[in-house]
Amino acid sequence: MAKDKYLSMKKFVSGFSFANFGLFTGFADGIYNAVYSLVILEIFRSSAVVGVYVAAYAAFCMLVGLFANELLRQFSKARLFYFSMLMLAVCYAMMGFSIRPFTFIALDYTTGIAITLVGVLIPLFMSDFSKNVGMAKLNARYHLWLNVGALFAPMIAVAIASRFDNRAAFFASALIYLAAVLFFKFFGIVQEEKKARPVNPRRTVRALMRNTRMFFSTPGMTRAYAINFGYYSLRAMRYLYVPIVVIENGFSKDTLGWVLTLGIIPYLVLSEIMGRAVRRYGKSIWLGLGFGSFALFSAAATVITGYPLLAIFVLWQISGALMESVHDLMFFDTAKKSEQTRFYGVFRTSVNLPNVVAPILGAACIALYGATAAVWGVTAAIGAISVGILLTKKTRKGVQTI
Repeated sequence: MAKDKYLSMKKFVSGFSFANFGLFTGFADGIYNAVYSLVILEIFRSSAVVGVYVAAYAAFCMLVGLFANELLRQFSKARLFYFSMLMLAVCYAMMGFSIRPFTFIALDYTTGIAITLVGVLIPLFMSDFSKNVGMAKLNARYHLWLNVGALFAPMIAVAIASRFDNRAAFFASALIYLAAVLFFKFFGIVQEEKKARPVNPRRTVRALMRNTRMFFSTPGMTRAYAINFGYYSLRAMRYLYVPIVVIENGFSKDTLGWVLTLGIIPYLVLSEIMGRAVRRYGKSIWLGLGFGSFALFSAAATVITGYPLLAIFVLWQISGALMESVHDLMFFDTAKKSEQTRFYGVFRTSVNLPNVVAPILGAACIALYGATAAVWGVTAAIGAISVGILLTKKTRKGVQTI
């Protein structure tokens, strides 16, 4: 199992055990995402500045992801996972009560470290325990639970925000991550602890650069990175700007809660179906349909207002659901088992980098056109470019051609 030794664990522990963490992360992050952009908007008073802030935050998370491999060289997966989730529980609880903007921002960046590591570790654990099940099936199960958790999250977040304030919703996320800590402890996983070695910053940076070069020189990895980048760019724009656009169009927080909740239904319906469909028809067709339809819906969203716009916000979730279980499979299908732990930190930056690039592009569009709805022009372009990348084919040297 990769390079880490598992000394003991409960007999029931399998890849599905870690896929079940989707229930916790989906529930907690669903509550968090429902109010996050609104809290940042309260602090900065500008939707354009919100984009810049989120981009800076994502750049920080990307650096954390790049150095994840170095942390895995020093500590076992089990220890990192436990402390990362515990950090999320503590920091979210403090964010729920924080009053000063500086305090909130400091805690926000602290959670960025933990949420990045959790995002790196869950797929690696699933891969370690996948046996003959395969990552496609485990991914489908993980995203099923992710969406079950996220289904009720927006309504709960809105109810808490309406009763108290937006920040109070973060306390609910803290309780969920605390439950996740206890769930993980129940697995009884004991790993061989690694001998701590002194860190040489220059050597660490050189190793990081060498690992990055090797990643992108491996055939298929650049394409896998680009597709994951496209998926998370659309996701970032959706999470960041849908709540703002709904409120700016004069709708209530209750309406926002319903829009976000209804948007989860396509993911729930399609999660298990997509797992079987991918095994039968492959992943490219679903990625193409997802990116292409998202581009069309985004183009329509730039000119449509009122209730039809809310309908688009729900309908384009079908596009996202087609891609959710398959967007990262190009990595796991290409990387050797022995390379996954080494390369996954670099690949994971394709989750964080979109949160740098997409919001900056969104902020530029808002500044240029004077309307938040202009950001949907960016998502239309991202969807179209991603379809173009999917239509490329690999040569034997890993160069992409049409």
